[in-house]
Amino acid sequence: MTEGARAAVARAESSALVVLAESATAVVIDKPAWLLVHDSAWAGPREKTVMTLVRAQLGEGLVPVHRLDRQTSGALLLAKGPEAAREWQAAMSGDQCAKKYLALVRGCLKAPQMVEHALRDEDGVAREARSHFSAVCHREGEARSSLVLVQIFTGRTHQVRRHAKHISHPLLGDANYGKQPLNRWFRDHFSLPRLALHAFALTLERSDGERLDVRCPMADDLALVCDALYEAETWRSLGL
Repeated sequence: MTEGARAAVARAESSALVVLAESATAVVIDKPAWLLVHDSAWAGPREKTVMTLVRAQLGEGLVPVHRLDRQTSGALLLAKGPEAAREWQAAMSGDQCAKKYLALVRGCLKAPQMVEHALRDEDGVAREARSHFSAVCHREGEARSSLVLVQIFTGRTHQVRRHAKHISHPLLGDANYGKQPLNRWFRDHFSLPRLALHAFALTLERSDGERLDVRCPMADDLALVCDALYEAETWRSLGL
């Protein structure tokens, strides 16, 4: 982990989590970038996680319904207990669920694209995967890039990142699926701090009618990059 990442973790650990919404059976928080949702043996030395902070701030009993990668920021759904978690997980896999992300990608995505490209899971099995990409704004020239809104209709591992690579618009800052020289260039010229991915919106409804419809404003670190790349009045006027 870089010095910048360690500093970001320290800031997140010392700050209160932002609660975006709360219902009778769930809480949605704004997950800071660089924090793991759960501790993991492969991640290295034990560290504070989102769930460590959640239990200290909001109490025991909350269960994550889904996960976001370490570097991904944004809306994270927590259920109030295992039974509620099962209900929300079922809602998340249903047709009424909408999960939307904001991402910075290489190149100018000018036309919306529906990507239907199967992705292999960790066992090598190809699973159906579907995502819709649409541009919010883009920039030409040496810093050719786009701010895109991505809605995913399936929940495969690294789906946004892998589908972005599939359509030749890899996410900026993506060490696994992106281009390292390009990542370094954007880091050096625009202070891009991390993987440029933010969980922006989550809408879902349980079978009993309980509904969540949450928006999470763009994380500050990525917002600064967007201000440097695009007309602030253009992209910020959209309420992102």
